[in-house]
Amino acid sequence: MVDMDESPISERIPEGFAGQRMLVVPRAAVDRALRHPVTGKLLVTDAGYFPHAARHGRSRPEGAAEHLLLVCTGGAGWCEIGGARLPVSRGGVVLLPAGRAHAYGAAEDDPWTLWWLHFTGADATGLVRAAHEAAGGPVTHLRDPAPVASLVSQVIDALDAGMTSAALIRGSGAAWHALAHVVATGRRNPGSQLSPLERAVEHLRAAAPKRTSVAALASMVGLSGSQLSALFREHLGVSPLQYQVQLRMARARELLDGTDLPVAAIARETGFDDPMYFSRQFNQHHGLTPSAYRQRPQGT
Repeated sequence: MVDMDESPISERIPEGFAGQRMLVVPRAAVDRALRHPVTGKLLVTDAGYFPHAARHGRSRPEGAAEHLLLVCTGGAGWCEIGGARLPVSRGGVVLLPAGRAHAYGAAEDDPWTLWWLHFTGADATGLVRAAHEAAGGPVTHLRDPAPVASLVSQVIDALDAGMTSAALIRGSGAAWHALAHVVATGRRNPGSQLSPLERAVEHLRAAAPKRTSVAALASMVGLSGSQLSALFREHLGVSPLQYQVQLRMARARELLDGTDLPVAAIARETGFDDPMYFSRQFNQHHGLTPSAYRQRPQGT
């Protein structure tokens, strides 16, 4: 199915774009990796980045051997599967199951920028199915595609550093995180309204480390405090205030791992006026003081 203002798929090109990156794992390495206890669960076989991919397109009447993840971070395009053509705009994510006939291509007037993966493994089909169930189909939408694109970039960097077992494991970890992000945050389309819980969580993430009272948060999303607290406990397993503490603790871990800031400065950065109270809270959540956490052996 081709629109009159688009070139036929036969005239599209699969790759060769200025500034692109593309890595392909040798098939012999794929076979070995699929026998590994980690990469056998989820393995990236190909990954790439196609900026402003004019005339890009692929048609696979028999489908692909692996599942595909396409993330559009700019421009627009389309995906055709199951007899339907679906538009893809910035923030659009396409998850194509292995073995399903499909085609896709960049819009002619505003070609997309794509980050993409081919992946396989024992858990791959389940992740694709979960994403489809959450989005109601193979195309979903992210309010912000940057986190997933960053994770695909980490996969590319891992493979580019050398396709060793360790590199493939790092790539698998980043890919798993990317797919989990799509499952957890993808929506049916760009116009889908966020639920009250999603709006509350977005506000807390944007406002962190500043605290927001339950009453104020509930009024923002049109619920009572008890209704909002019930939603948090049902879907996230914690109260709104506990969730805020989790966000602050996550930021504290990032600063402890990635900076040389003193503990007192990290306390201030994460919204704690009293460094001693911050240390007690951190110890309560992690079983270690901030200083002990920073000095722990890496990888634990």
